[in-house]
Amino acid sequence: MKKALIIGGGIAGPVTAMALQRAGLEPIVCEAYQDAAAEQLGAYLTVAVNGLSALSLIDAHEIVKQTGHPTGTLSFSTSAGKHIADMPIGGTLPDGTITHSVKRRDLYRALNAEAVRRGVRYEYGKRLVDAQSLPTGGVRATFADGSRIDTDLLIGADGIRSRTREIIDPTAPAAHYLGIYGLGGFVTDHRMREELGLRPGIYNMIFGKKAFFGYLVAPDGEIWWFANMPGAQELSTDEMAATSPAQWRERLVAMLSVDRTPAARIVAATPDETFVPGFNQYDMPSVAKWHNDSMVIVGDAAHAVASSSGQGVSMAVEDAVTLAISLRDIPDTAAALAAFEHERLERVERVVEHGAETSGDKAQNGLMRWLTRMLTPYFLKKAAKSGIEPLSWMFDHRIEWNDVTGVTVMRGNAEESD
Repeated sequence: MKKALIIGGGIAGPVTAMALQRAGLEPIVCEAYQDAAAEQLGAYLTVAVNGLSALSLIDAHEIVKQTGHPTGTLSFSTSAGKHIADMPIGGTLPDGTITHSVKRRDLYRALNAEAVRRGVRYEYGKRLVDAQSLPTGGVRATFADGSRIDTDLLIGADGIRSRTREIIDPTAPAAHYLGIYGLGGFVTDHRMREELGLRPGIYNMIFGKKAFFGYLVAPDGEIWWFANMPGAQELSTDEMAATSPAQWRERLVAMLSVDRTPAARIVAATPDETFVPGFNQYDMPSVAKWHNDSMVIVGDAAHAVASSSGQGVSMAVEDAVTLAISLRDIPDTAAALAAFEHERLERVERVVEHGAETSGDKAQNGLMRWLTRMLTPYFLKKAAKSGIEPLSWMFDHRIEWNDVTGVTVMRGNAEESD
């Protein structure tokens, strides 16, 4: 049985492990921290229907549905609190499933716990520092604690600062800072939902004068929110650590108070313990080389997409399943990795481009931000009339697990095979 060493226990790591296990490989997950959810930025995540469909191929979609909750509608408003338009977030799967939202830490823990339950081996405190191809085939991975593991295949699911990506290609680009700080949090006082008359299951988006704000109400009445504020300078790790939740809250409330929306009140009501302080937001420039003969990158390591796309988790899941099918159906590892990259590259670069365009609007200041806010209602109303059809290429992507002719996917209504 071919052994695969997976670097990273975030989302791509455990999903890749479960997919490879189903494809007949022996996965081992190496996590740098002692807890698979130890390092996580952001409050919550969106898992679109294309991601849920891919998860269903390895019987892991129920984890998202049990951990999160349906959020099938986007509702847009202006800084004056005027409703612009509603539109669906993707389509509906045959069983009625729609897009779900889930707390980031909860999803990390649930996916890793499920992988362990299925018998996937985990090694904690293993930070990859180097890897070399062996003359007899396979890879030797070296870790910061001095230990080494020999494996047939090394998979980097190690995020935007991927060490695996650097090893495969020392000239690979670094993640691109989008000019945006992300923040988030949870309001646990359920009375606020009643006071504001908020409706559960609807993802509310506000184009504020100084910051973009989004929020939803969970079935239990808890308010989940995120904010994007323009940030000219990328924050260093020390700068992020030195700024307290209270300082970020004060700054964000001041920015949101100029709008006639619930945003400032929601942020002000968020306690320190559920406040997610500011962090840099990135996407990944096109990575020219995803693999060599025995190493490959998946998820954010290969193509970090802006959070505005709502596709980060789904792209990682699609990667995991497509990689597993490639390795199952193509005996030669190098050829399988090449087929995987060929299958995924065009799609993920299109998603990255889409996310970068929408994030660019949020990063603007001054006249350009004012102009964007003035024109956005017009374009959103026009988009709402078209429904999700213009984005069907993104949401309708389906992977067929049982095809044994190579990597086969369903794109919209057209089937394409390699």
